[in-house]
Amino acid sequence: MSQHAQSESHATPAGAANPTQPSPSNIKRWRQYLADERAEAAVYRDLAQNREGEERSILLALAEAEGRHEAHWLALLGDHAGKPKRASARSRFLGFLARHFGSVFVLALAQRAEGRSPYAKDPNATAAMAADEQIHEEVVRGLATRGRNRLAGTFRAAVFGANDGLVSNLSLVMGMAASGVASSVVLLSGIAGLLAGAMSMGAGEFISVRSQRELLAATRPTQVTLAAAPQLDLEHNELLLVYLARGMSREAAEHRVAERMGLLPCDCDPSLSLQPDLPEEEDQHEAVGTAWGAALSSFCFFASGAIVPILPFLFGLTGVAALVVAGALVGIALLATGAAVGLLSGTSPLTRGLRQLAIGLGAAAITYLLGLLFGTAVG
Repeated sequence: MSQHAQSESHATPAGAANPTQPSPSNIKRWRQYLADERAEAAVYRDLAQNREGEERSILLALAEAEGRHEAHWLALLGDHAGKPKRASARSRFLGFLARHFGSVFVLALAQRAEGRSPYAKDPNATAAMAADEQIHEEVVRGLATRGRNRLAGTFRAAVFGANDGLVSNLSLVMGMAASGVASSVVLLSGIAGLLAGAMSMGAGEFISVRSQRELLAATRPTQVTLAAAPQLDLEHNELLLVYLARGMSREAAEHRVAERMGLLPCDCDPSLSLQPDLPEEEDQHEAVGTAWGAALSSFCFFASGAIVPILPFLFGLTGVAALVVAGALVGIALLATGAAVGLLSGTSPLTRGLRQLAIGLGAAAITYLLGLLFGTAVG
């Protein structure tokens, strides 16, 4: 018998009902556990439908493990299992997301759910079940990390671009309004801030990506060692310096030189000295395309955030009412982006949302005060 089975048998014999009459509170708690285990197993099966290969196998194995936990609570409940109970609101929400989206956000939420398992403190759950839930958290964390890595660049650009637009343009609008200028001037300033900021973000991202790719291309090894090796002077073999400069030990570099010079028959690891050159037109097309894509994304993300603070002015509001509505709209957007960051990172969405809100509105408040001071000084 496995250790897992032995530990579960300590709570109740396999397949048998609990010999003592459970209390109503225990029945209620066990039925909730049962419903949540069924819901979690369904979440993993739904996620597995959108995965292939190893990830699919892992998710199905997690669903199978939740099925073992389900069997434990069924055995304890016996005749008290009754009709299937609804899962918790969190489990139902996870199920909805898994069926309709199947994104990394579901795995991030599932990671949090596994990490909050009550089995470690519940005397009716076995030690093996509590250990399972801890391991499940790490398994789901690993799966979520794969998705986070795939999303990292795009998500970072979206969140930070939109947040820059929200905070910078709200601050600009607040500062201009506090200085006492007309609402039409505030609106024009907001539009100018949107365009200037979006163009700056797009241009900066283009230069950043293009420069990064050019630096990588400049450090990429070439095939020169193959072309030059036959003509090198054996007594003054500078090929050794090439491999030493690339970080190889002297012993490995000397062995590599001997291979390149044809003194040894084996060319065991060409990746150490040879990287095939891509056709120039293909590499250049990829670099330009990537840079333009990053620039366009940054422009759009910044503009999508920067337009929010000027919406009240576009729809005819003026004065304090426009500022209040602008602040409220930006606050909602900051909470949403902060919550998205929290979900993706597996931390509290509320905490991350409130942090984003405090930083954004704090910056706008400081700019508003500076606008008041500037308006008073000029007036």
